[in-house]
Amino acid sequence: MHTILLTGVNGQVGHELKRSLQGLGTIHAPDRAGLDLADPDALRAAVRALKPTLIVNPAAYTAVDKAESEADAAHAINASAPAVLAEEARRLGIPLIHYSTDYVYSGEGTAAWREDDPVAPPNVYGASKLAGEEAIRASGCDHLILRTSWVYGARGKNFLLTMLKLGREREALNVVADQVGAPTWCRSIADLTAHIVAGRPDWAGVSGVYHLVNGGETSWHGFAAAIFALAAARGDKVPATLGAIATEAYPTPARRPKNSRLQLDKLRDTFGLVPPSWQDALGMCFEDVR
Repeated sequence: MHTILLTGVNGQVGHELKRSLQGLGTIHAPDRAGLDLADPDALRAAVRALKPTLIVNPAAYTAVDKAESEADAAHAINASAPAVLAEEARRLGIPLIHYSTDYVYSGEGTAAWREDDPVAPPNVYGASKLAGEEAIRASGCDHLILRTSWVYGARGKNFLLTMLKLGREREALNVVADQVGAPTWCRSIADLTAHIVAGRPDWAGVSGVYHLVNGGETSWHGFAAAIFALAAARGDKVPATLGAIATEAYPTPARRPKNSRLQLDKLRDTFGLVPPSWQDALGMCFEDVR
């Protein structure tokens, strides 16, 4: 049985992990008031007081556009905090599970990214997440870095809930159609993480980067269309018109990748896990959305 330190419990993935990891050990999941990830000394002291046997770190600074003007804040949570957690994991001889992003890649081309492809973050957020990855690798601790994309769920702030809100308010809506990736349900991430933990009595030879997303691919426009189809089927108000626009028609402070496709072969070959398709995951998530 593990003693698990779980960060970011108020976030989408952290909230689900608190449920999915139950039964695998005693979960210690302090919120932001109980554990300030931006304070390296406090973070180090918390780990040393708890002496966990596993650290799971979904906490992140995820305000992609805001990060362009708050680079220090993004770096503190996305790079410095993982560095401290990795150093402490190495000192304790325990594994660290950390979550990263498709934004570490350039976002160019159309081929699905492999874990060993070159990285070239297109924005500050991606650069801060990559710095966190590099610090974990440099620490020498046993680790899994799980790169995911387009995370959504039935709570918090995300594309699914934003679309449902706008669908109730507007008759017409335009959504970007030339960025392609895999919408990924936060519960899929949490449940698959729990399967990995349950199936690994030791971590020899598996440390590294893995992609963890739902299967298949679509555009943001395609994702929105699927959301509205499910909403309409249960009688919710949806826009009469859903237009498709180019990235250039919706400028944002942070540059967005057009290619967020992630290969899943390594996850399957190493852990025997095949995530559900993004369509199936969305259907399951919709059962929780009111």
